[in-house]
Amino acid sequence: MTTIAVIGAGPGLGTAVARRFGREGFGIALVSRDQERVGALAAELADAGLTARGFAADVRDPKALAAALDAVPEALGPIEVLQYSPIPHPDFMRPVLETRPDDLVGPIEFSLYGPVTAVRQVLPGMRSLGRGTVLFVNGGSAVIPHPERAGTSIAFAAESAYGHLLHDTLAPDGIHVGQLIIPGAISPGHPRKDPDALAETLWGMHRDRHGFRHFADDLDS
Repeated sequence: MTTIAVIGAGPGLGTAVARRFGREGFGIALVSRDQERVGALAAELADAGLTARGFAADVRDPKALAAALDAVPEALGPIEVLQYSPIPHPDFMRPVLETRPDDLVGPIEFSLYGPVTAVRQVLPGMRSLGRGTVLFVNGGSAVIPHPERAGTSIAFAAESAYGHLLHDTLAPDGIHVGQLIIPGAISPGHPRKDPDALAETLWGMHRDRHGFRHFADDLDS
């Protein structure tokens, strides 16, 4: 059994992705700051017949994030798929003219240092497998910066650049890197932005391994 590690796992998209990949036989590693919450989510998935474990780590703490991912293979099996999709903090979204240098520390730690830490931790295992997928999930400001959301706009742009560089560099190693842009909010019941619909899109990105950037919906939606 190989594993999908979902960083930023919660009861919406993270759980939907866990169920979708779990149906394909993947072990499921749920990574979030709150051990009690991811433990409860893992228990729900286990009750549904899936193999899941929760791991606590703050993406802004590189040592904790690396340690959590390091524990996954022994508990569940090698990580074949990494999804990086934590929800940004509201205080990352200040207007651009009110944004000071210190205000960018958190967004950059969250959206750049976190992904770099996670990817570097899982790459050796993916190379040993001879295959792997890295999935980045971002909002629309990764593509069109928003003046009222300067922190996420700047940090998502950095994350996008990092992901695109990985896409080009890792393809010869059999490792696919893709980004899903979700304009606006994840919306239960929406035909394209419902968590289950998004999970299906992410499964398709892993399965089809085509292109870097994908859109869940039109950017103006």
